[in-house]
Amino acid sequence: MHSEKGLQIEHIFSKSQAEKLGLLPGDIIVSVNSHMIRDPIDFMFYGSDTSIEMKVRRNGKDFSFKFFKKEGDEFGAVFKPLKPKTCRNNCIFCFVNQLPKGLRKTLYIKDDDYRLSFLYGNYITLTNLKEGDKERIIKQRLSPLYVSVHSTNRTLRNKLLGNSKAPDIMKELKFFTDNKIRFHTQIVLCPDYNDGNELYKTISDLHGFYPYVSSIAVVPVGLTSYRGHKIRPVEKKDANDALKTISLFQRRFKKKYGEPIVFGADELYIKAGLPFLPFKEYGDFPQIENGVGMVQYFMNSAKKIRFSKLHFHKRKFLSFTGISFYPFLKKFATNLETKGVKVDIVPVENRFFGKTVTVTGLLTGKDIIRSLLDRVEGYEAVLIPDVVLKEGDDLFLDDIKLKDMEYVLKVPVKKIFSTPEGLIEGIIGE
Repeated sequence: MHSEKGLQIEHIFSKSQAEKLGLLPGDIIVSVNSHMIRDPIDFMFYGSDTSIEMKVRRNGKDFSFKFFKKEGDEFGAVFKPLKPKTCRNNCIFCFVNQLPKGLRKTLYIKDDDYRLSFLYGNYITLTNLKEGDKERIIKQRLSPLYVSVHSTNRTLRNKLLGNSKAPDIMKELKFFTDNKIRFHTQIVLCPDYNDGNELYKTISDLHGFYPYVSSIAVVPVGLTSYRGHKIRPVEKKDANDALKTISLFQRRFKKKYGEPIVFGADELYIKAGLPFLPFKEYGDFPQIENGVGMVQYFMNSAKKIRFSKLHFHKRKFLSFTGISFYPFLKKFATNLETKGVKVDIVPVENRFFGKTVTVTGLLTGKDIIRSLLDRVEGYEAVLIPDVVLKEGDDLFLDDIKLKDMEYVLKVPVKKIFSTPEGLIEGIIGE
């Protein structure tokens, strides 16, 4: 695990700089150029010099390593995961609080860690930062960070966060933007709370920090059937109203800055029955992991595939997706059928979390098996998009393994990347 006394190596890549130095899994990097190392960020920051002097602890003994880095050199080590700083809030819409018992333990961790925000794009609330954390963010230029704002009205935001002592987000953002730290922000849209005039005010306030607030995403609240608070889901009218407000600002920002700045999540457009923004309007897709522009990115990637270079035989595969993405994946699959390969797509209803949860990534193994069990006969394989599995593992949300699914369905299952290219690779076996 991560230690305040150093950074432990978990894996060394073959032929890497770390291997050439003679480092081993289990070694602890204590310091780099006389700076104590707490986590991978310290290692990145202090290890950016050309000349490196590193103190390493192995079995209680310290060793020194000196070496010179060439441009483009990769150190080649994987470190033990960070122990995340946990969330102090009790958000009325917190998805973790809506989880039933019986899932794997890591799903119940509520992180609110600026380090994970910088490294992986995790959203934080800026409610648990100490002065030392703030100083470090500025000193090491930990930017951009990803921040859940929800509302710039302090009273309302604290109500949404379930934390009456949460600091004023406007003051926090001003402090950091005055120090040139950039942010991508999100507003989780909760009907009857932060919609309407409150949404307008929040977007307007955040715009005041542009360009350091680089993007604003408005995403509909995700609710499961296990929710405790009385909060209703985003319906078609709510989505339409929110998109009207977003569109108003987009036109204004496009005219003034040449970019929209504020974006609605794909799910808002799907709920409203409205067309997405044109592909180019999403720029470099800064919030694609937040469900902003994913459909357009997928469909645009699909257009670039040159089917004339692919040699399909009459083959038959089965795959699946969540309810919201089904029409778009079905369209791609229909196009594939004209090229000589049949991929039938099954829309899977989320019975585990409830019908209001329609994204693919929150489907459980049991719901997938239930939907596919009577349909698998005659197919070569079932293609499993990796988004439903634990990263780097073959485990579904409910701890069902790929091999378990294969045993029950009695047909080969194959994990694929959740992209058009991934689907093609799964089909042709490359």
